Amino acid sequence: MKNILVPTDFSEQAENALKVAAQLAQKFNAKIYLLHLIELPVDMVNPVGETRSNDLPEAIYFMKLAKKRFDELLSRPYLKNIKVHDIVEVNKAFDGILEASEKHNCDFVVMGSQGASGLKEMFIGSNTEKVVRTSKVPVLVVKNDHAAFEVNDFVFATNLETTGREVLKKVIELADLFKARLHFVYVNTANEFVTSNECDTKLKQYMEGVDFDNYEFHVFNDDSVEQGILNFAKKINANLMGIATHGRKGLSHFFNGSISEDLVNHANSPVITFRLEK
Repeated sequence: MKNILVPTDFSEQAENALKVAAQLAQKFNAKIYLLHLIELPVDMVNPVGETRSNDLPEAIYFMKLAKKRFDELLSRPYLKNIKVHDIVEVNKAFDGILEASEKHNCDFVVMGSQGASGLKEMFIGSNTEKVVRTSKVPVLVVKNDHAAFEVNDFVFATNLETTGREVLKKVIELADLFKARLHFVYVNTANEFVTSNECDTKLKQYMEGVDFDNYEFHVFNDDSVEQGILNFAKKINANLMGIATHGRKGLSHFFNGSISEDLVNHANSPVITFRLEK
């Protein structure tokens, strides 16, 4: 982990994400790319993406205001001795985040979330959801303030499909990086019940050739997949939860629609998403 991208709108939620990113940067000697994107009104931007000359003063004002807020943010004690590159750009939030992630070769994107009060608006159907769905690198969604972000127990919800083995490698790399105990959880529901023998067979295929033993596998019965993930994570007091996303259809069929929304919406711990390759 060398480069971490943190988009910010200078909100409390964005600063919560920055605090977590700062702790990761300190732990792994990484750099932070702190990104603020200025989205000008449509009538201020021409078809090729440049501001009209008569609107240039207003654009400059927004840039100067962002720079001032950056200066205030960068003076925070928790950023001391961390390499932070502040970036202010005029771009659409979704496009700008992905472009910055690739341009600066970032290993992670860390984003804030409002939680239960505003997650539906922020996470599903907006910029955060788009970044989660299309980002080539893992996206860590942070809701609360974490004075000490330590990952001892990492829950990764899996459907045990072998199509997710590329994500599996990334999950294991992350668990190994944190020296965390990895807890794979398969949630059994009444509508999609799977027997213990079927789970054992799928698990053997899923873990075939994997050289990693700091993990446990759990089958957890619950009314719904999202509730099962949340209840299991609460039961073991997990520090981090992980899910897989699909680049074409949003979240994969196992984590579609309300499952992902409810999971991140009600989780006290951060949630990290990994994109399933097409």
